[in-house]
Amino acid sequence: MRKILMAVLTLLLAFPIAASAQGGGTTSKTTTAGTAAPKKRGPVFRATKDQINQAQTILKQRGFYGGGQTGKLDTDTRAGLKKYQEAEGVKVTGTLNKMTLEKMNITLTDRQRTM
Repeated sequence: MRKILMAVLTLLLAFPIAASAQGGGTTSKTTTAGTAAPKKRGPVFRATKDQINQAQTILKQRGFYGGGQTGKLDTDTRAGLKKYQEAEGVKVTGTLNKMTLEKMNITLTDRQRTM
């Protein structure tokens, strides 16, 4: 009787170990090439040219940016945004995300408000 009990316990313990070694029973979508399919991203938050111009003006007034109003998120603008975000206690990303635009009191578009 003890041998049967030990055999059953051994099988019960061995099955979860074997299953976890084979991937733990998780499923993932694969493409025909056998690689994992990328997850779909939601809508991407993008600042408008006008918002970038306004941000460049604010950054220049605060001494974080020395360039002109190009309306483009170039390297100098991103560096200025990082300095601004650090000074204001906003997550430092170097991008004009929703939080940074709100902190700068720059008006969001209707679409941006819903993101």
